[in-house]
Amino acid sequence: MTVVGVDDTDSRTGGMCTTYLGALLADSLRAAGATVERLLLLRCNPAVPHKTRGNAAVGLHTDCEPGRAFALARGLIEEHAMVGDPNTNPGLVVAPHGSDAVPGTVAEFARRAVTGHLDTEEARELCSDHEYRFSGWENGRGLIGALAAVGSWPLPDPTYERIAYRERERWGTDREVDPDSVFAAADAFYPRVWDTVDRETGEVVCVPNTPCPVLSGIRGDDPGSVAVVADRIEGESVERAETFVTNQGTDAHLGETPLSALRGGYCYRSDGRVASEPETREGGHVFFTLEEGEARIRCAAFEPTKRFRDRVRALRPGDRLAVCGEVSGGTLKLEKFAVRELNRFRYRNPRCPDCGRSMESAGRKQGYRCRECRTSALGKERVEVDRDLGIGWYEVPPTARRHVAKPLVRGGFDAPVHPER
Repeated sequence: MTVVGVDDTDSRTGGMCTTYLGALLADSLRAAGATVERLLLLRCNPAVPHKTRGNAAVGLHTDCEPGRAFALARGLIEEHAMVGDPNTNPGLVVAPHGSDAVPGTVAEFARRAVTGHLDTEEARELCSDHEYRFSGWENGRGLIGALAAVGSWPLPDPTYERIAYRERERWGTDREVDPDSVFAAADAFYPRVWDTVDRETGEVVCVPNTPCPVLSGIRGDDPGSVAVVADRIEGESVERAETFVTNQGTDAHLGETPLSALRGGYCYRSDGRVASEPETREGGHVFFTLEEGEARIRCAAFEPTKRFRDRVRALRPGDRLAVCGEVSGGTLKLEKFAVRELNRFRYRNPRCPDCGRSMESAGRKQGYRCRECRTSALGKERVEVDRDLGIGWYEVPPTARRHVAKPLVRGGFDAPVHPER
């Protein structure tokens, strides 16, 4: 068995896609008489500065001879990758071993690629140590993802995506997809298939708006269901389609870390207590401060998270949370949060027992006094208030979810969930 890893063949603005190159390579291997056992789509750390939107690498497991696989992949990269784009730095790695015999150092490298920061020199050294064939274009940064794709099998929590690709002459034009057919297919297979549509807003989530070759990407928990949903979507003709096994929808990028140890450029799950009233600022972004002991961090729900911001606005100082998201510029960008404890009380000036009016301060350390009745009280009054939140998890809508973030509908969470459909 041979494992081929490819990364960074697309660009932020161009019309390519690394998964499309993987699909082309799969067809080339089959045409050469080889069997492709699986295509793997690995989402690496979404917080690294040098990435495309999804930060994806592709791996192929095949019985093709390593030298032949390397030549086919290299030729396709040179023909189709966005080489010359300043943000595109392709990498190719071919390992001459079975996917069930990955060296420990390579497997650890793959794990760190999803949660941390790596450099091309380490990737080159590992490739040389294990006598892998490899090649990098431009600065060769794609070698990191390519080697990670080689070393990432088996995935601990595999999910699947069926990706349909457009005919080349349609790239860069508006996609023609019948929304009703998407909703009907999504409803029939939910929750095994998820993040296909946003039922509250009526948006089709599985169809991108970029100039890339992808027509639709259907994600779910088993390969059969995603394939059926993809086949039921009506619209423009499909050039080719492939099913990838992937780490999408798994929270593989999150490290469980105390609030005091959070660093920029990484993604975390952490605990704390709300320390400030949520504040909506210009642009519709909502911010609040989370604290644990002496540690404090600003948390944010940005405008694209839409109705999720209403959940954040409902928080109050004293609420205890678990939060998930990326830390950047001293801010944790919320992907979801769990309410552990709710502060169900607030303090107000005491009410006069005679007239019912709110008392006023009588001066520093002098308590409160009713202006009309002259009745006095020592301190503020604690009252129970209704809350718009319950104990449990809340998440951003499907339109705002990161590829690797785990939807609540997949289950396995440590508190009740309030899933977005």
